Amino acid sequence: MNHTNSTINLTAVARELEAQGPTAVLRWAIETYGDGLAVATGFGPEGIVNLRLVSQIDAAVHVFFIETGLLFPETYALRRQLQARLGLTITAVYPELDPAQQAAQYGPDLWRDNPDLCCFLRKVAPLRRHLAGKKAWVTGIRRDQTPARAGAQVVAWDEVNGLVKINPLANWTSAQVWEHIRQHDLPVNPLHRQGYPSIGCRPCTRAVRPGEDPRAGRWAGFVKTECGLHLNYEL
Repeated sequence: MNHTNSTINLTAVARELEAQGPTAVLRWAIETYGDGLAVATGFGPEGIVNLRLVSQIDAAVHVFFIETGLLFPETYALRRQLQARLGLTITAVYPELDPAQQAAQYGPDLWRDNPDLCCFLRKVAPLRRHLAGKKAWVTGIRRDQTPARAGAQVVAWDEVNGLVKINPLANWTSAQVWEHIRQHDLPVNPLHRQGYPSIGCRPCTRAVRPGEDPRAGRWAGFVKTECGLHLNYEL
């Protein structure tokens, strides 16, 4: 199948797929959008679950990650493991400026001086460029991750990027995600076992202390919980 957005009632589709589970959501997305579908991953637990499910349906689906140039070595190693294990090709999408060029133009510590601008340059802008020719994209967001994600539907229109957004795990809990990983013995980032429940770029990620929110290690010291990929984000 290959529909246009004008022929699909996304609200009705979301209502129908909500109780069917992530495999049904992904199968619908792949059958509906074909080559126009892009599966995003940041190599977190949710993304790993999505990648396994996608590989079971069609391992040729386009999968990508935003290569900020500032990821942990463990994250790059995990990419290689997942490609080998699942038979996927995980494409790197780059910002216009590499870290050295950004430092020359904006200063060496933009991540600390203006983290919103840094995230925009290294994540949001390359994502928007990459999605410009696509019809739909898949993410790993869940409703209970942050207040900004509480209203996420399994299928919805993405006003910011101008395409359909697929959130197969929107109604899953963290416990369900980790149980799926255990059941299928999937590789994960070893930093999770070292107190890093949420892992982004090296300069903006620290281990979480006992009793802290799982995302407290992201942009510590700033009133910031999102990089902007899932927000109406303009600078």
